[in-house]
Amino acid sequence: MRIENLKLENYIMEYPLARIAPLEKILFVDIETTGFTAKNSSLYLIGAAFYHDERWHIKQWFAENYDEEADVLDAFFHFASSYTHLIHFNGNNFDLPYMLQKCEQHSLPYSFDQFEGIDLYKRISPYKFFLNTPNCKQKTLEKFLGVKRRDMYNGGQLINIYHTYVKRPTEFHYQLLALHNSDDMKGMLKLTSLLSYYDLFNGKLRAKKVQAHSYQDSDGIDRHILQMTLELPCALPRPLSVTAIGCLFSGEDKTGILKVPIYDEEMKYFYSNYKDYYYLPTEDTAMHKSVASYVDKEHRTQATAATCYTRKFSSYLPQWDIQVEPFFKRDYKSGELFFELTDERKKDRALFSVYASYLLNKMSGI
Repeated sequence: MRIENLKLENYIMEYPLARIAPLEKILFVDIETTGFTAKNSSLYLIGAAFYHDERWHIKQWFAENYDEEADVLDAFFHFASSYTHLIHFNGNNFDLPYMLQKCEQHSLPYSFDQFEGIDLYKRISPYKFFLNTPNCKQKTLEKFLGVKRRDMYNGGQLINIYHTYVKRPTEFHYQLLALHNSDDMKGMLKLTSLLSYYDLFNGKLRAKKVQAHSYQDSDGIDRHILQMTLELPCALPRPLSVTAIGCLFSGEDKTGILKVPIYDEEMKYFYSNYKDYYYLPTEDTAMHKSVASYVDKEHRTQATAATCYTRKFSSYLPQWDIQVEPFFKRDYKSGELFFELTDERKKDRALFSVYASYLLNKMSGI
């Protein structure tokens, strides 16, 4: 078994990883194999990145032949025993199950039960729409961040190189295999900055400023929008701008701008206890029976769920679930919901902080 130790000089972690755990307790892991199934392939390299003496390091355990597979696993788990958090990229689907199956094959007593796991792919991929990337493969995300790789191979291409190395070991082939894994590890460290997008949707936003603006659309019609200036939970590694569900979000560094359409029109508030109301056709409104009983019977009917409403012209903001009450609708069967933008609410920063988080998650489709 061959062990490689690399120091990453002058590497600065962009994401505040210490908010997850002390840096000295975090271990990154990535494996290299000759196939996707543990039963029919070999594990030939495990790479780990860790923080020590105020800098990041990479350690690699390399099986110089097929028989050293168990030695590589044993060495890695001994090294990992002092860590509490394990970070990987799509490791929940591949790396971790593969390693556990190999441990079982070799009767090794190891597991990942003692670790708090963070799968970067699992955390980032739900927000692919916001990143505007074709997929969430590691190299695609590295390209999004502008990460440069020295390695020119993919894992599949290296399978034959490893088999060739086992038959006829050369330093050239070893360096190709080790470089691919070390670039994967360096890329994974860089990808942690994308956790800021996860925080954007799962952390706390703070609405610093809420303002209404007017503009003319392409048809010359006056429109109104609500613009929220947001303090983001973490600085974004790349600026982004996304339009969805009629809203626009742009973010750069720790500031976000969220624009939401304001609807100035008449909406209806529907009473749930319609059996207690009469509907007045002439007035096109519902009135509680305690009051409407004095109205001539010819001008009132028993209200139904669809006619038990009162109308109000005001300014409204959209919602697709009941987030703010009372909620209004254009008609009974409409799936669109709204809440009134009152003068009092315009001053409620806590409300708009929650509303902004709600809208961002709706825009992402989550």
